[in-house]
Amino acid sequence: MQIKSATVWIGGAAGDGVASTGDILAKTCSRSGLHYFAQSSYQSVIRGGHVVYQFQTSSEPVYTHGDNFDLMIALNQESVDYHVKSVQKAAGRGFIFNSDKVKVDPAVLPAGTLAYGLPVGDLTAEFGRNPVMQNTLASGASVFLLQLPWDVFEKAVRDQFGKKKAEIADLNVKVARKGFEYAESKFQPIKDIVLKGDGQARMLMGANQAIALGAVAGGCTFYSAYPMTPASAIMHWLAPRSAKYGVVMKQCEDEIASINMAIGAGFSGTRAMTGTSGGGFALMTEAMGLSGITEIPVVAVLVQRGGPSTGLPTKTEQGDLFQALGAGQGEYPKAILTPISVEDAFHSTVQSLNIAEKYQMPVMLLSDLLLSEHLETLETSSLTNKVSIDRGEVQAGPLGAEYKRYADTPSGISPRVYPGVEGGQHVAASDEHDEDGCLVSDIFTNPSTRVKMVKKRFRKMDGLAKEVASQSIVKEGPAQADLTLVGWGSTYNTLKNIRLALEKEGVKVNHLQFRIVWPFPSEMALKELKAAKNVVLVENNYSGLFAKLLRQETGIAIPHHIRKFDGEPFYFAPLLEKVKGLLKPGGPEVQYLVTDELDIPIKRVAVTA
Repeated sequence: MQIKSATVWIGGAAGDGVASTGDILAKTCSRSGLHYFAQSSYQSVIRGGHVVYQFQTSSEPVYTHGDNFDLMIALNQESVDYHVKSVQKAAGRGFIFNSDKVKVDPAVLPAGTLAYGLPVGDLTAEFGRNPVMQNTLASGASVFLLQLPWDVFEKAVRDQFGKKKAEIADLNVKVARKGFEYAESKFQPIKDIVLKGDGQARMLMGANQAIALGAVAGGCTFYSAYPMTPASAIMHWLAPRSAKYGVVMKQCEDEIASINMAIGAGFSGTRAMTGTSGGGFALMTEAMGLSGITEIPVVAVLVQRGGPSTGLPTKTEQGDLFQALGAGQGEYPKAILTPISVEDAFHSTVQSLNIAEKYQMPVMLLSDLLLSEHLETLETSSLTNKVSIDRGEVQAGPLGAEYKRYADTPSGISPRVYPGVEGGQHVAASDEHDEDGCLVSDIFTNPSTRVKMVKKRFRKMDGLAKEVASQSIVKEGPAQADLTLVGWGSTYNTLKNIRLALEKEGVKVNHLQFRIVWPFPSEMALKELKAAKNVVLVENNYSGLFAKLLRQETGIAIPHHIRKFDGEPFYFAPLLEKVKGLLKPGGPEVQYLVTDELDIPIKRVAVTA
């Protein structure tokens, strides 16, 4: 039987070139007309620490990074020792490694799997001693074993180093060819894996890049941030391109400065964004309230990682939902979008910018490390710069003495002006104020004014809720099903994969994925969940944060929960097994998953007095 997909892991220490090896193979697959999905499990050190880059590539669309690997390029001994149990138990699978330094005992490998040892020293003797050559050799060997097109791979190697490093590119091509030819002379291709592309080159992208592109396409001209994993790649993409696209990209001294600069830019009439992770967003929350009460538009990207505090800086989690819901003291209108895919991250960014300006409020865009940092192939038609830009109600001058910046309108949206408009002078203070902007909390208080202004601001939520209601939940699968899968944000691809797998087994499954969680789409959620026969909610946190929000807003308690909070994303096979288990009566309400295949032994340091 032919298999149309392959799962490959690349293991080593930070600084060994794991990511660059993955990038070359990613380009080879995507440019060969294959589909591709990759994610990296890495530590928060610059050098050292174990890294595992995992990808799945296929002739058909893929939605996850795969499970057990067909091939692992092991750049150090630990990669073999830690992951020998994760090799796919089938003929031809195994480890590609530098046999000069790494030892693989065939006796410990599952039956049929192989040790693809490369004598790196002998094969590279003519090129001099460079430890990174083992990566290039191994890549060449993997191209042979998986029967990937050599010409596409060679172009990917050259592109990795660029024209300025032509000599280095030439050298790496020669080394890779040595690895390919050695494998050709000593090994057999993995016969049952057939990776045949359709000839259509595809884009490779993660959500951070998609958010940056969405910002540019959506008219954002100011982005401020302080570097914080896993949101930093938004800055990294914008920084070298900001002048070309007319975006001011400001690296700030901290997150407090970042959010306040973005709000200041929004006050000036500039479309502005900022971005951070959970710890940085905690510092931004007071200013989010400032945006709310002054009705100045701003978009804040919150890329979640494992918490609390510093937590797991380089691991994924969906743990900041309630931090976003409760950001800042007091109550104020806000919107929270949780994009479900890389493509959706692009469109959600544009939508966030439109909502922020149209409704004059802060908008939070919740991603997480998995969604933001993984790579996947996209069709070129999935992104476009022909997007709708809605800047809301803006008054042009000259204005008369009757202008009220915070006028109590039926919609709650007051006429906005850009600074410098004649007659548009007003006070925009963080204290409560009346329609003119005059404070009601210093010399005098006025309960009636306070009530009027709070109600005015919250009327904006009524209009927003109606506008986004039909866009808040993505439903896939039949209208009536025996099982309904529910998720939010980044679990979309995994749950889609589960649905498709169960459908092949004859189970009627549908899938609800929430992409806007505030204002909460209560009416649509109630309609869908009341009609569901059996519901399973899947999320990446310990206590079921979305389950709580769903119960709070609808009164519905989901009967079955599968959760994960170990820092790693869901893997397809174990999640499928858990879902199938929940279809049987009498199972526990909550089940937790752990990716123990990636457990790294803790080396304790003795402390002496």
